[in-house]
Formats: sequence, C-alpha cells, structure tokens
Amino acid sequence: MTHVFHRNPQHTLKRAVRGQGVSLFDEDGRQYLDASGGAAVSCLGHGHPDVTAAIKAQLDELAYAHSSFFTTRACEELADFLVERAPGDLDHVYFVSGGSEAVEAALKLARQYFVERGEDSRSQFIARRQSYHGNTLGALAIGGNAWRRRPFLPLLVPAHHVSPCYAYRDQRPDESEEQYAARLAQELEDKILEIGAPQVAAFVAETVVGATAGVLPPVRTYLQRIREVCDRHGVLLILDEVMAGMGRSGHLFACAEDGVAPDILVVAKGLGAGYQPIGAMLASRRIYDVIVGGSGFFQHGHTYMGHAAACAGALAVQRVIERDDLLANVRARGEQLRARLRTALGAHPNVGDVRGRGLFTGIEFVRDKAEKSALDPARRTHALLKRQAMEHGLLIYPMGGTIDGVQGDHVLLAPPFISTAADIDEIVQRLARTVHDVLPA
Repeated sequence: MTHVFHRNPQHTLKRAVRGQGVSLFDEDGRQYLDASGGAAVSCLGHGHPDVTAAIKAQLDELAYAHSSFFTTRACEELADFLVERAPGDLDHVYFVSGGSEAVEAALKLARQYFVERGEDSRSQFIARRQSYHGNTLGALAIGGNAWRRRPFLPLLVPAHHVSPCYAYRDQRPDESEEQYAARLAQELEDKILEIGAPQVAAFVAETVVGATAGVLPPVRTYLQRIREVCDRHGVLLILDEVMAGMGRSGHLFACAEDGVAPDILVVAKGLGAGYQPIGAMLASRRIYDVIVGGSGFFQHGHTYMGHAAACAGALAVQRVIERDDLLANVRARGEQLRARLRTALGAHPNVGDVRGRGLFTGIEFVRDKAEKSALDPARRTHALLKRQAMEHGLLIYPMGGTIDGVQGDHVLLAPPFISTAADIDEIVQRLARTVHDVLPA
C-alpha cells in the first residue's frame, strides 16, 4: 500500500528504479525505451554524467538561497545563456519551478505592464481552442481544453478563444498554407475588435501545440500574421514553448523557425530535462523597462524561483546540447522518425496523420481515413495504446479528445535528443506492433 496521492489512484504503477540513456528500468528489472521523455521532458535521456555532476557540485557549494536576499552565479549564468540565444529583444529571464508557474508569471506580467502604462482596461486574454497552458487556475483559465476546464469553470476568470492552427482538419482543399494562415489571423483580429482592442492584454499560443491536440505545427506565415495583428492593436504576443521549446522542435526556441519573436516567452520541460524542476519566463526589454521605470517591483513570486541547484542543472543541460550539436541530431532523427512511421503505418486504415517538427511527433488515429472521423471515445484507444506499448517495453504519451476535448485519439512521441538512428528504428518497430495489436488492420 502507498500513501502517495497519485494523479490516477485507480491505476497501479510500476516503481521506476533506474534510468540510463534512452531507457528506464522498473523494480522487476524490465527495460523500457523512453520514446516520450515522460511528457517531453527528458531531452538528454537519463543519468547524463555531466548534468548530475553539475548538480552535485552546486549542492556542495549552495543548494538554495531565497531570491529576496541573494542572487546566485548559477541563476545569472543560465539567464545570460538564454538571453544570448533568444529571439528579438527578450533580454530578462524569470526562473520558476515549472511550466504552469511560468505561464502564470507571463499573464501577471502582461497585466502589470499595462497597468503601469496607464492602460488599466487591458485585462482580457485570447488563446486558442484545444490549447493547453498549464493546470494552475490562471493557466487553466486561458487554456482551451474543455475537458480539463469543465470541473473548475466557476473558479476560472473569463477568457476568449479562437481556432487553432490545425491544418489536418481545418485547412480547406482549395486553400494554400498562406491563405489558411491569413484566415486564422483574420479570425483573431475579428475577436480583438469584438472584445474591443483597448480591453485586450495578450494573445497566448503554443508555438507548436503539444499534448492536447497531438503536435500541431503552425503552417507557413501563421505566426508572422498573428504577430502583425497583435502589433496593429497594441496586444502582447505570449508564446508558450513549455513543451515545444528548448530544442524539442529542432531549434532552441521553436519560434525561431517561423522568424517571429514574442513579447513574452515561456519555457520549462526541456530547459532542465527533468534533472531538477525548473521553468522560465523571458520578457522583452520594453516590458522590463516599464516595470523598472514604474513601480520598480514585479508583484509576483514563488519560494523556489531562481533555485540554484535547478539553474545549475539546467545550464549543464543546455551546454551539453550545444557542445554536442544535438539540435542537428534532433532535426535528422525527427525526419527519420516521421518517415519511418509513414512507411510502417501510413497504410493502416486507422492512422490519419503523422506530423511534427524535430523530435516532436504526433500520430492521430481515425475511424475512417477519407472522412477523418474519430474512433469511439468510449473505447479510449489512446489508453489502450499506452498500456500495450508498455507491454512491448515502449513508453509513449497518449491523449484523448484531440479534436474537441471529447472526440479523437493521438499518441505523442518525444524521444531524447541523444537518440540514435537505431533507437528511432526500434521505437517505430515497437509502436507499429502496438498499433496492430490494438487496432488490427
């Protein structure tokens, strides 16, 4: 019996006892190929000696000092590393303990920025349907996942939602990518005008949609069009790269591939690769300067912000990625992964779409390929796939409600950046066996 309050108390979980490279091992000695990095977290795999050594060295020197009294070298060096590589004028970094905290910080900074500018009316946020920005109340309020929001609606502040960039389902046959992007940008502009531009603080979007909709990369020019709309109406652009950022898409910052810089950007999972809990909010110079030149105080904070050991671990992670040129491997292995999946599963009648960027790939399952109709939600195909994959020694990240929070099933793959070509082939072989077991062709 365990007294741990697990997220799903009805399920009995195996006890993980060791991690090495791309594999995890349970208490029975069974090995699992970690093809999802948990929730796209373990980008360097498990047990990387450089990262564990950096954390141990920091613990020997200083584990923690509260940020109201001290700064630390680890915190400052990590901030410098990120700012030197960040797009646009993102030049100040606020460290927290995870993605939800980073999103909360971004929302509060956006609001305080306008208050200090004398634009108190700007309090409304727009996000996208089928988005996910975290489970704390502010992040959940702007998120567009109906299933996650429903029990807590009385606690959530109002937010507004527009369509996601979901080319597989929503791009019309006669539309180019550019035309589809223009249509979505117009929808955002119409929503801003409907609310009243002087009321809108920010538009919040995942650069590449992650868990909720199964890896939706934006089409060409989409984010550029969105950036133009925001600028035209004085609305801040907040990009959520908690899952897609820090190299997962093949670029350190996912938005770099789209040639766009947000006003505020949030990262987490791949920042520390799971070795320590950490997330970060990057703010533009103009936002920072307004706070410094106004009240001089960001009215927000958490106990473990700027945690020295977490920052030291994250800095080591980022240095390894850069030193070993792992982003090149992410791009190459990502192309291999999607190509192999299309070869192995493209003809399967229930595999509707294989999509992604870098080592960030989603597979959407359907009842009928031509109609793109969803499988019966009551069957919980995504959960069956996860269970069967574990039987084959494979860890994947499944989700239901892909289309609207109820309909749709997908699997997300986010293997470690250190994956070899052989690792990718093995992932595909095990997943193909899993799919054929659960959904016989």
